[in-house]
Amino acid sequence: MIYHLQGDLIEVSPTFAVVDCAGVGYLIHISLNTFAAISSAKQVKVYTYPVYKEDSQVLFGFSTKQEREIFSRLISVSGVGGNTARVILSSLSPEEVIEGILHENVCLLQSIKGIGAKTAQRIIIDLKDKVTGFAVSESVSGINVTVKGEASAALEVLGYQPRQSERVLMSITKENPSIGVEELIKQALKRL
Repeated sequence: MIYHLQGDLIEVSPTFAVVDCAGVGYLIHISLNTFAAISSAKQVKVYTYPVYKEDSQVLFGFSTKQEREIFSRLISVSGVGGNTARVILSSLSPEEVIEGILHENVCLLQSIKGIGAKTAQRIIIDLKDKVTGFAVSESVSGINVTVKGEASAALEVLGYQPRQSERVLMSITKENPSIGVEELIKQALKRL
């Protein structure tokens, strides 16, 4: 298994990157989180995860070990392949994925394009015990879960779909971790 690649970043786009390692160019498929982390660099170190199938060999790359570990857990779920896991990690940060699984937030996972209710529930059931060892930052865990839950319920009463409001709430609480419920709802209404 190729553990990581370190070298010159030859080409980068939101979906792939080419890393030159000692004269060999490796095409790696990346998430938007990784793209944001490496896009302005000339030299990169990318943690990799190869996926082998009968008809293809694909190398996925990640800017952090944690993102790679979440990817490997996600593809262990039945019905979640490499591209689906990459879409999940492009839509949410690794910490947000962990939070969604630990707090059984089906709406958060369903807000990702291509993830339905059954797949979201399967991810939660299969991975809840497997992600408990990952550290989640204070800004993502703890009191924000209660605040976001109350704000989400209030927005649903106002007629907003949980899938639509969940991503906005996540974005706002990431920007301001100590926000109160009332202010969170006000800011969400401005963005929805």
